[in-house]
Amino acid sequence: MSSKNLPPELLRAFLNKANDKLTAARTMLENGLFDDASSRAYYAAFHAVTAVLGTRGLSFSSHGQTIGAFNKEFVRNGSFDPSCFRTIQRLFKNRQVGDYEVIKHLDRSTAEQDVKDAESIVTICREYLDDQSPAGNKSKTPSKVSP
Repeated sequence: MSSKNLPPELLRAFLNKANDKLTAARTMLENGLFDDASSRAYYAAFHAVTAVLGTRGLSFSSHGQTIGAFNKEFVRNGSFDPSCFRTIQRLFKNRQVGDYEVIKHLDRSTAEQDVKDAESIVTICREYLDDQSPAGNKSKTPSKVSP
C-alpha cells in the first residue's frame, strides 16, 4: 500500500485505461468471445476503482487488496452503494472463469451483463472523480453512487 497521493493525471490515466478495456470488452462481446469480454469488463471496473482509491493516496499490489480497500474506504462509509462492491466481486469471479477455466465458459448473457455493469461502474467512478477534482462541482456530489 502506498500513502502518497496520486496526481490527477495518473487518476485520469487509470480512467483512460478503464475506457480502453470497455472498448475491448464490447468488441469481444460483438465477436462472440464471451470469456474475454467478461475479463476485459472486470479490468475496466478494476482500473476505475483504482483511480477512486488514488484520491486517498491508496494503491495496492493485488486485486483482492484493491477490491477490499474500495469496500472499506468507499462502500462502508456510504460513498458508493454496496451493490458496487458486490458487482465488482462478481466481475472478478467471472474474470477468473474467463481467464483460467478451460472447461467452463461464460455465456453471452453473462458477458453482456458484465459489460453493462462495468460500464456503470466506470461511469460512477468517473463522476466521483469529477466531483472530487478542484474544477468539479462539489455541490452535485451524490451521497451514494451505485451501478
